[in-house]
Amino acid sequence: MRVLVTGATGFIASHLIPKLVERGHEVYALQRYVAGRYVLGGCPATDCFCDLRDYFAVRKTIAELQADAVVHLGALTAVAYSYDHPQEVFRINTLGAINLAEACLREVPSFKRFLFAGTSEEYGCQTEFPIKETAELRANSPYSASKIAADKYLQYLRDAYDFPVTILRNFNTYGRKRDAHFVVERVLTQLLNSNVVRLGDVTAVRDFMYVDDHVNAYLTCLENEKAVGGVFNFCTGRGVSIRELVDMIATILNVEATIIPSTIPQRPLDMRVLIGDNSKAKEVLGWEPKFTLEQGLELTIRYWQKEFGG
Repeated sequence: MRVLVTGATGFIASHLIPKLVERGHEVYALQRYVAGRYVLGGCPATDCFCDLRDYFAVRKTIAELQADAVVHLGALTAVAYSYDHPQEVFRINTLGAINLAEACLREVPSFKRFLFAGTSEEYGCQTEFPIKETAELRANSPYSASKIAADKYLQYLRDAYDFPVTILRNFNTYGRKRDAHFVVERVLTQLLNSNVVRLGDVTAVRDFMYVDDHVNAYLTCLENEKAVGGVFNFCTGRGVSIRELVDMIATILNVEATIIPSTIPQRPLDMRVLIGDNSKAKEVLGWEPKFTLEQGLELTIRYWQKEFGG
């Protein structure tokens, strides 16, 4: 299958692209010239360049490439950034997704798959857990609003034109390399530097999924016809508070952690609990997480210890 991956230099794509190539797919890596947080490392994917905000450039690229499938990972994902830059976030996350989907619909007659990187952030503040795909989507940040808008537009294309979209609502993923701006990596890199951890609300509860399980979700949806048209949560179903997470990481590192909470400003409408229900993905697609939180943390910590020379 000829597969176009957007956001090709980002976290998930840097893990997904090599797996797609291993499985025999012909992979094209779409990126902006100004991007490039992760290096593809000589992976045999063909680079192509386009700004998703430019509809005519996107349509030209799609028409020339004639990909069978698109894995749309390109987005601005930092929630904190979205509060100060809502217009930019909407132009990339919402308009970018619309431009890409419309181009695939209109320029590729035999188009087979459009996998959209949704997010658990779309659910916002809920009262019933674990959260099912049928829960109301409640924007609680410019980032989540931008993703909801794209999600809804793609479902409109599915219903109106039989557009073969699959929406993956992925929960908190960890296992990053060289990026310590997310909570798991932030905690462990602080503990590798000292025993002091500065965080926001340590009572918040999250559902943490290891990167390999996240990548496997895309592979499963790409290669399973039952995924077409569906919306799926990908998560573990296990909720862990940030304080518990710090304790787990400290135990693996064999250090005593001193937590200084509330050093990060609380966001408006911040979610206290976010735990997903993955039963639909299990029943329909046969997907389930292979890594426990303890196993994933061990692997993540091992990488960062090497980075710190440990």
